[in-house]
Amino acid sequence: MEISLAGKVALVTGAGPNIGSGVALALARYGAVVACNDLDPAAAEASVDRIERNGGTAVAVPGDVTDEEQVTGYVQEVVERFGHIDILVNNAAVLGGRGLLDESAAFFRRAIEVAGLGSFLNTKHVGRHMAERGIRGSIVMISSSNGWSGSPGVIAYAFHKGGVNNFVRAAAMDLAPYGIRVNGFTPTAPNPDNPALIAQQGPGGVLSNPRASGIGGEGGDEPWRRPARWRGERNPLVPMGTTGTPTDIGHCVAWMCSDYARLITGTDFVVDGGARAKNFAYVPAAPSDLAGPLPVIPLDLTNGVG
Repeated sequence: MEISLAGKVALVTGAGPNIGSGVALALARYGAVVACNDLDPAAAEASVDRIERNGGTAVAVPGDVTDEEQVTGYVQEVVERFGHIDILVNNAAVLGGRGLLDESAAFFRRAIEVAGLGSFLNTKHVGRHMAERGIRGSIVMISSSNGWSGSPGVIAYAFHKGGVNNFVRAAAMDLAPYGIRVNGFTPTAPNPDNPALIAQQGPGGVLSNPRASGIGGEGGDEPWRRPARWRGERNPLVPMGTTGTPTDIGHCVAWMCSDYARLITGTDFVVDGGARAKNFAYVPAAPSDLAGPLPVIPLDLTNGVG
C-alpha cells in the first residue's frame, strides 16, 4: 500500500517543534503541501524550514487560533495561495498548568479557549470551505491520554482534551453528509525526534526524563496537603517499552488523511506502545526484557542541517 497525499493541501495548527512539527513534516513527506500555523511566528517558520530541508513544500501562516478574524485570514491566505484545503490537523493547545486546588481562572480560560474555541473555529471555517467546494477532506484532532484518564496537576489540560474527544464525534456527524471525515489521534508523551528540539532540550521525553511534578505544576505547601504523586522509583509504564515519537504519530496521521481511510470517521487512533490499553494493576516487564517495536521509519533525513 503506497500512501500518497500528492495534490492535497494541509493546514496544521500549533506546528511547534514537537508533535505539530512532526505531523507537518509527515504530511509533507507523503506529498502534501503544508501550511504551518502557530501563535509564535518563529515556531511556524521553523516547521516550514524543517519541511523544506527535507524536500517538501510549506508556508508559514502564524496566527491566534482563538481569534476568528485571524483564523479566517490565514485560511483564506492558504486557499488563495494553493487553491484549496484538503486536510486540517487541530494540534494547537496549552500544555501544563496546575491542579484543581491551585489553577488560576486566567490559565484555565486560556487553555480552554485555545483547544476548544480554536478547534471549533478552524474546523468550522475549513469545514465550510470543504463543504462549499465539494472537497471530501480529512480533519484530525490531536487529543491526549489525559483526555481519557486522569493525571494530577493538569486540570485544564485534562478538561479540554476530554472535550476534544467528543468534539470529534459531534463534528463527524455534522460533516458526514459532505463526505468530510473527522477523527481524533491520541499520543502519549512521545519522545522528541526533531533534531533542533533535541539540541535545545536534550533527548528523551517526560517518560524517560520525568519531571518532578509530571507535566503539571506543583501544589501548595499548606500543612493539610497530601501528595498527589508517587515520588519513589518509577516502574516501567509502557508494555512495548516506548510510546514512540512524533514520526510514529505522523505516519499514522498521514494514513488517516489518505484516501485509504475514506470511511473512517468519528473515531480515535492511538500510537503509544500499549500504554492506554494496559490494566491499572499491570506493571510491564523491565525494558531490558522487552523485544521492543520495529525500528522507526524516519522522516527527517537532515539531522537539522540545511
